[in-house]
Amino acid sequence: MRNISAGNLALLQARQLVARDFLWIKARELGTGVPFNYGFWSDVGDVQAQVINPDTGLAVTRNFEGSGSLVQISDIPLVANITVQQVSISMSQLDPGVENIVRGYDLKQAGVEIYRGLLDVASRQLLVPALCRFVGFVDSVSIKTPKENDAGSIDLTCASHTQEMTRANPDTRSNDSQKRRSATDNFYQDVTTVGETEFFWGSKAGKITTKGSSKLATNVILRGA
Repeated sequence: MRNISAGNLALLQARQLVARDFLWIKARELGTGVPFNYGFWSDVGDVQAQVINPDTGLAVTRNFEGSGSLVQISDIPLVANITVQQVSISMSQLDPGVENIVRGYDLKQAGVEIYRGLLDVASRQLLVPALCRFVGFVDSVSIKTPKENDAGSIDLTCASHTQEMTRANPDTRSNDSQKRRSATDNFYQDVTTVGETEFFWGSKAGKITTKGSSKLATNVILRGA
């Protein structure tokens, strides 16, 4: 449940608020990988607006480009679980800012933040900073180049940040992997050969077994005795 300020609640009950979406994209420069952040919003003109940073919970002021650059955002399910949510974002193919960010920067797994702001109908100003409704990453970018008399579009398909909880660790238990953590760590130095190691005890010899360890230990004690 979200708290709403008394001023916003009064205007909401009087039907004097209008909702607008704010999109923040964390792209990277091609070749160098240097972060490049850019914002769009679903209204006319370029604005400076305050939003609640989802990482810190504090209000920050960011620049957002408007004038039809952000066309539509699909419904965002507000769920209380860790399922991965998918959100589609449609943007104008004719807007220079959209063209620049999509074609001129690397959007693969770029960070995405979507905010919802409530503006006073009379002043067209945010009474409180816009709240974050979605945090995730760009999964795919679809650029539709239209033929004559057809409509084009740029669509971003985004997955919520909870997808990070589904990733598996590709690292393996190896000496090389351990050395990357610490050059002096030799805990796994014999991991590739220990399975083939043979020990001689009396008249019997064989590989180290991982089953019936208690029985093996008893035999060892008896033979040693």
